[in-house]
Amino acid sequence: MGPRNTSDPAPSVEAIRSLADAAPTPFWLDQSDRPEPCAALVGDDHCDLAIVGGGYSGLWTALIAKERNPSRDVVLIEAHEIGWAASGRNGGFCAASLTHGFYNGLDRWEGELARLERLGEHNLDEIEAAIKRYGIDCDFRRTGELSVATQPHQVEELREEIDLARRYGTELTFLDRDEVRAEVDSPTYLAGVWDKTGCAIIDPARLAWGLKAACESLGVRVYERTKATELGEHGSGMVLKTAYGRVFAGNVALGTNVFPSLVKRLRPFVVPVYDYAMMTEPLSAEQLAAIGWHNRQGIGDTNNQFHYYRLSADNRILWGGYDAVYHYGSKLSSDLDQRPETFAKLAQHFFETFPQLEGLRFSHTWGGAIDTCSRFSAFFGTAYKGKVAYALGFTGLGVGATRFGAEVMLDKLDGRLTERTELEMVRTKPLPFPPEPIKWAGVTMTKWSMDRADKNAGKRNLWLKALDKVGMGFDS
Repeated sequence: MGPRNTSDPAPSVEAIRSLADAAPTPFWLDQSDRPEPCAALVGDDHCDLAIVGGGYSGLWTALIAKERNPSRDVVLIEAHEIGWAASGRNGGFCAASLTHGFYNGLDRWEGELARLERLGEHNLDEIEAAIKRYGIDCDFRRTGELSVATQPHQVEELREEIDLARRYGTELTFLDRDEVRAEVDSPTYLAGVWDKTGCAIIDPARLAWGLKAACESLGVRVYERTKATELGEHGSGMVLKTAYGRVFAGNVALGTNVFPSLVKRLRPFVVPVYDYAMMTEPLSAEQLAAIGWHNRQGIGDTNNQFHYYRLSADNRILWGGYDAVYHYGSKLSSDLDQRPETFAKLAQHFFETFPQLEGLRFSHTWGGAIDTCSRFSAFFGTAYKGKVAYALGFTGLGVGATRFGAEVMLDKLDGRLTERTELEMVRTKPLPFPPEPIKWAGVTMTKWSMDRADKNAGKRNLWLKALDKVGMGFDS
């Protein structure tokens, strides 16, 4: 958004009125042809590989495990329904980045960033290929992504990013004010960078449902409404206990991400941060013409507290981000999925960005928890003498990166040394978060400082500089 000198103004009556008819549910999951869940596990099952979690992380792990070895017996269990959590309620940006953006990768793994960029592009290519191979109808469009400057200091930062990215093998296109507004017309845009190949947009729930169908077609047994309550060793393998049964497995892959890990020592490494999004009603032909957007790119602004937005298949605008909310004690609850004050604020920002869409209404509002770690990109490892693997901490950029994480988990479980497992990013861990109340105070101070930086030409205060120094700094 454009610069704000002190604090966000109170939302206008018109902005609040646009929310009057919004359904409090994720748009992507509110579909009449949503598949019925599989039955819960009752009794015992035995397999070579058990996977916990029916989001992208678990689904990709199951699919690739069967592709690598069709004779491997695979079971996947999900506590609720496939795609119910982050995988069914995200913005639908499927990015190539494995490092939560170029600058985060540059700050942390400069020596291997060119390799990470190449592996990320390959991973996105493989996602596209799998969607085609299994006929997954998820509105996959490799439109790329626009990063837009809405404050003067961000224009030069975008120019610098283009030069830096080229050194690491990534080609970006700079757009001046007129050029970016020719792509998407907002009076807040001062410049933009178009990454034409490094991002696709998708229907995230349909991707999850399609991956489930693909897994089942290869023989994966899927149990929904089956929460794993305990993980332990059993003979030479592992056992997962559930409400009505058990799964005995040689190996286990954990794709539970934001939810408390069955490997308890991992819990301090992740905090749940709530993100919120809204969907408009479909735009008319005249409304769509008023803003352009002929190339249907995903868009994000370059503030610390940033917005992300994109068009759906039926020309609605998904609008989300800005408010990232951490609740004391790492609280997770469906009660937190709705936050009216955030939706009102986002609606105000929406009409500031697109004043030509005045009168448009929002049809859906929702939120969900992101598995945030202190380095803002995934980390990986094993437990129980290599019989259990995990990948978590994707921090909101997991739609694409979870497939890479699935490959890493399987490499580790299979004892394979690969280009992936040799990466410093894969071999190292982030810093854990401190206990409460220090954790809550630190997250609150960081959010306040990022907001202040956005309102002060991007200048980072001493708190943010200190976080940068110890490797916990955030740069969107």
